[in-house]
Amino acid sequence: MDKAVAAQAYTPAAWEALREFAIAPVAVELVSLAENVTFRITDRDGADYVLRLHRPGYHTLEELDSERVWIAALAAAGIAVPRAVAARDGRHYVPVAIPATNERRYAGLAHWTNGELLAGVLRQSKSVGDVEGYYAQLGSIAAAMHNQASAWRVPATFKRHAFDADGLMGEAPFWGRFWDHPALSGAERQLLLRTRDRIRAALERYGRDPATYSMIHADLHTGNLLLDGDRLTVIDFDDSGFGWHQYDVAVALFGSMTSAEYPALERAFVGGYRETRAISDAALALVPMFLLIRGLAIIGWIHQRPELDRSQYMQSLKDQLCAQCDAFEPPC
Repeated sequence: MDKAVAAQAYTPAAWEALREFAIAPVAVELVSLAENVTFRITDRDGADYVLRLHRPGYHTLEELDSERVWIAALAAAGIAVPRAVAARDGRHYVPVAIPATNERRYAGLAHWTNGELLAGVLRQSKSVGDVEGYYAQLGSIAAAMHNQASAWRVPATFKRHAFDADGLMGEAPFWGRFWDHPALSGAERQLLLRTRDRIRAALERYGRDPATYSMIHADLHTGNLLLDGDRLTVIDFDDSGFGWHQYDVAVALFGSMTSAEYPALERAFVGGYRETRAISDAALALVPMFLLIRGLAIIGWIHQRPELDRSQYMQSLKDQLCAQCDAFEPPC
């Protein structure tokens, strides 16, 4: 669906949802059509908001409400995250119908966060030192989030998915059966299946100690941080759930794995992390396994979205991952 068609289909639902919130919108602009449909809202006082129509079938209302609960807890801990806006009756989300697509979605509103995506800033930066500094800051943010989550008393009504051994490497992983991607040869498929079984066994042996397993963002890459001045704000908690801290580390580092600067960026990230939270060398020794897990999860994500043309990226990715699978030795 192109942007013009999407705007025609979803904008009426955005206006309908806004009736439930105590703002006076004067402009509704479609800004993103991805997993969720995202609008920028401007009210008559000039304030900006972000309205998201959440994709059907991904999260229940209980899970969406729980996401808001955790974001509020992170904000209370001093972490820069989007500021939610509740509906007039206190609800986090309101349901809306989209007749054009025969969908029913939940709409949530938050204050607009100013800034530029960190991924774009890094692409434009010509200073290796500046890039390392951003990775150190990202490491510190990840550590602060893990500090909060590890010490947090999870509410009894809280419900989110889990990136545990089953969620990552089970028969139905959260991001899809990566071994079924049609770009894989028979031999590559068998290699990924064997590696999946070995990783799953390692995760089960490792266990879920609260020191390294809690709520995590689970998509903490540089495209999900906004830079405004020297302040980084974490956005897009759509995938957040229970999981290992090393998975957050791996997600943050995965995009730079093939870069010549990777060792320096990893050192910067770990240095920033350790300034805020202790992490043992033994725990860090599992990060290469989680980098492999992240790559496999991306194949599963691509497999679930055949409408996206990722054939060139898929070729290089599977070659990289098959080499990692060949060399994989369980770290625990």
